[in-house]
Amino acid sequence: MTASLTRRTRWALGSAVALAALFAGAATVASARGDGAASAPLTPAADSADAGFARDMAVHHQQAVEMSFVVRDVTDDEDVRRLAYDIAQTQANQRGMLLGWLDLWELPKTAPDGQGPMSWMPDAHSGHDMQDMKGMDHDGALMPGMATRAELARLRSARGEQAEILFLQLMTDHHEGGVAMARGCAERCAVPVEKRLAQGMVEAQRSELGLMADMLAERGAAPRP
Repeated sequence: MTASLTRRTRWALGSAVALAALFAGAATVASARGDGAASAPLTPAADSADAGFARDMAVHHQQAVEMSFVVRDVTDDEDVRRLAYDIAQTQANQRGMLLGWLDLWELPKTAPDGQGPMSWMPDAHSGHDMQDMKGMDHDGALMPGMATRAELARLRSARGEQAEILFLQLMTDHHEGGVAMARGCAERCAVPVEKRLAQGMVEAQRSELGLMADMLAERGAAPRP
């Protein structure tokens, strides 16, 4: 299989997962409103894993969307631009669902007093679940894998292949952190459709991690250690 076919296969897989997640989200909204539901919906507490994941992953996704738009404007490489577009579209849609669920549950989009990011996953800070904590709580990076303010500034100022490599490295870190967070929700969250969305994120982002490793290798680079 050629590299081009491999990329198209991975992009198709990611798009299919994202589409399935969108339909699942629509079904959840209908159920939570009581449309055809046989029983009352589960409404999580503000300090639950369900609410915490929805809040934190919405912020996490927003940075991925931001980085994708940045690299789109500083490179002409069609493969990188296509990947950036897919990431931006998928994660913007998922972010909308996560925030929509918080609205539906009538829960705040910020953590309760005394709780910070990732408080729903306390062992994240101990390293039990998070194998890669690059950027955690440093220079504006509030969650696993998030780029720092300095790294975002470097991405904005880079051009061409330099920008492509930096984007792929930063997004690799971002996906690794996102996968760990999504796995945490798949294990801890109580709302079934949110658990399914989290598992879908794990599968889609793992696929994109493989794609990005290939794209970095084509440019004589590798994910950051």
